Amino acid sequence: MKIFPVLLLCLIATATTFKTYAQKTESSNDSLRHQIELMQRQIGALSNGALAEDAAKTADRNMGAEQKSDDKKLILDLQDQIQELTEKVNSVSEAQKQSKPNEFNPSIGLVGEVVTSYHSQGKAETGSDRPGGIDVNARSVELNVAASVDPFAKGYAVINASADPVTGEATMGIEEAALQTNSLPGNLELKAGRFFGEFGRLGYIHDHELPFVNRPLVLDQYIGGESRSDGFQVNWLVPLPQYVSVTAGAGDQFGADAPNPANPGDIRQFGELNYWGRASTYFDLSPDWQAEMGVSGLYNPSTEDRGGALVQPDGGTLTEKKRRLAGADFSLKWVPLRNNQFQSLTWGTEGLFSDNMFLDSVSKGRSPADTSVGAWGVYSYVTYKFSREWSAGFLYEWVENYQNASDRTAQYSPYITWALSHWNQLRLQYTHTESNHVLGLANDDAIYMQWSWIIGSHSHGWQQR
Repeated sequence: MKIFPVLLLCLIATATTFKTYAQKTESSNDSLRHQIELMQRQIGALSNGALAEDAAKTADRNMGAEQKSDDKKLILDLQDQIQELTEKVNSVSEAQKQSKPNEFNPSIGLVGEVVTSYHSQGKAETGSDRPGGIDVNARSVELNVAASVDPFAKGYAVINASADPVTGEATMGIEEAALQTNSLPGNLELKAGRFFGEFGRLGYIHDHELPFVNRPLVLDQYIGGESRSDGFQVNWLVPLPQYVSVTAGAGDQFGADAPNPANPGDIRQFGELNYWGRASTYFDLSPDWQAEMGVSGLYNPSTEDRGGALVQPDGGTLTEKKRRLAGADFSLKWVPLRNNQFQSLTWGTEGLFSDNMFLDSVSKGRSPADTSVGAWGVYSYVTYKFSREWSAGFLYEWVENYQNASDRTAQYSPYITWALSHWNQLRLQYTHTESNHVLGLANDDAIYMQWSWIIGSHSHGWQQR
């Protein structure tokens, strides 16, 4: 399995780090021992000098007495210093012996969530991959591993296991595994490997970190779930008094779920890669109010039938040939300085425009031809935290289908969250879905109960988003 070489590399890096630490500690001990030896030699020299002064005291009795007194004081001082250095050497040696076996291991955390739901319609009527009625979904369990590689970079990995909606069997995969620099000049940061590309406000956020139960429809359809990519990404913090961040990346896919990734064919050219970017800024409107805004873009000049032929209700197929996506996001936060652990207000909004090129094959009796489908989508939510443990909010969504813009769906979702602690939270959400029935989907009412938990280390945790 591919995971074993990764674990072997982690073990080698851990052993190398421990060896380096041991060498540095031993070098420090040698230095202290050398200082003790020098002081002991000085004491011996001073003692010999004192004896010589006693033998010659007849020549100058008064001067010899004064010198002997000074030498004794100096010897006592040196002896005190030797005692102090000896204690330091012993304490360092003892600490080295008592080092924990896992002291140099990466930080490890486990995140899990279970979503129990009831839908008034079946999956054929809602277009979902989950059954209607009662459904218990162990949506994901994530193993997070992270550590500093050296003073110049850190590495992290997220291994995810999720249950198949039909069989219930768990499938495991590498969701993220990337290297990220932290000391490049010019306020630059480079990330390479498998990671979530920075696009929009919530596109690169894990499902369990969202402020509501489900990922917004527009992100699911236009991005394909989380913005996962295998590639590289560069971030530049612009050296200005005002905070400005610019990010650009390239990878062989963009989006974790179907219909990803793009089909490379026999040879992948540069024009078949996904290119994305984001620019964002932040303002302190007052000591209690902050605003953040950004724009994002994604372009794949030649997707080469990403996701294969997409069957349409009329029997025709659409084969994606070009992918274009643009978005703008805005958030406004109220976080009072005096009571920020008990009260806060967050309003977040994002709008996206998808303009993809498809090969329309014999749809509606026509000959195959290229066609462009432009579709809009938006989500907006407000979350109010009214105590340390409780918060409540409302989510509104509206989206046009990226394959058929005449198909439109709206959702309305009030939700309430109980954070028992930073590592354990429950969320109750009701969602009403309205469809214009172009693709034959029915309206639906659903209730969700989400239980999420964290054990071990988890760097991003649950933040107020």
